[in-house]
Amino acid sequence: MGRIDGYLVCGGNWHDFDYPRLRLLELLAEHEDVRVLVGRDFRDIDGIAGCRFLVTYTCDLRPSEAEVENLARFVERGGRWFALHGTNAVFEMEPDGVHSPRILRRYMETLGSQFIAHPPVGRYPVWPVAEHPLVEGLGRWETGEGEELYLCEYHGEVRPLLATRFGGEAPGFAESSWPEEREWPVLYLHPFGEGAVLYLTPGHRRRRYDMLVAPGGQAFGSAAGRFQFPEYPRFEPGSWEVPEYVELLRRGIRWAKGEYPLL
Repeated sequence: MGRIDGYLVCGGNWHDFDYPRLRLLELLAEHEDVRVLVGRDFRDIDGIAGCRFLVTYTCDLRPSEAEVENLARFVERGGRWFALHGTNAVFEMEPDGVHSPRILRRYMETLGSQFIAHPPVGRYPVWPVAEHPLVEGLGRWETGEGEELYLCEYHGEVRPLLATRFGGEAPGFAESSWPEEREWPVLYLHPFGEGAVLYLTPGHRRRRYDMLVAPGGQAFGSAAGRFQFPEYPRFEPGSWEVPEYVELLRRGIRWAKGEYPLL
C-alpha cells in the first residue's frame, strides 16, 4: 500500500490539547506506514489537501471560508476525516449562557453535526446501535470521569454506531432544556461526497490552566475574555484512559487509513 500521509489538527480553546495531541501521535506512531503533519488550526490548506486522512481534536476553532471549502473538498473527493470531541463546537459566551451560533453551516454540514449543549460533566453509559467492524465486540461500557455528553444538531445522513440516552437540563447553556429522553449518537459515520467523516463525541479533558487562552492563541466569541478562569477548580480527565475509548481511537485511525470500510 506504501506510505500513507495524514494530518493531525489539535488546538483551540477551553480544553487540554497537550495530552490528546501526545496520545494521538503515539497511536498514529503505531503505524510505520503513516507519516503525519501536525497543526494547531486549518491554515495549512495545501498540507491538508495533500494528505489521505485528517484527524482533529479541536474546540471553538473557526476555520475561514477558504479553509472550510478546502475541508469540504477534501472529504467530497474521497478523504477520510476522523473528528473528535469539540471539532463541531463554536461558542459565544453571553449573560444568559453559552450560545452555539449557527455561523459555520458548510463546516457543520461537512462534519454532519454541530454541538449545542451538554449536561453537567460526568460518566455515562455507551452501547453499540449498529453492526459494524468499528464497534464489533465492544458491548456496553462507561465513559470516564468528567466526560461531556454532546447534544447536537445534525446535518445530512448520520449513521450512529454507538449511542447513549439523555433527556433533561444542560445548565449554563442558552439552549438548556432537552426534556425528551432519546438516544444521542456517540460515534457516527457521515457520508459526504465520495468520502466520509467518522465522529467520536467523547474525549473531553481539562486541567488547571486550560480555561486561559494559550500564549499566542486567539480567544473566540464575543465575550471570550470574560470566560477565562485564572485556575480551573478541578481536573476533568474524560475518557482518555478508558480501554474501550482507546480502542475506538485505534480503530478510528485504522478507518482513516482505509483498513475499515468507508461506511
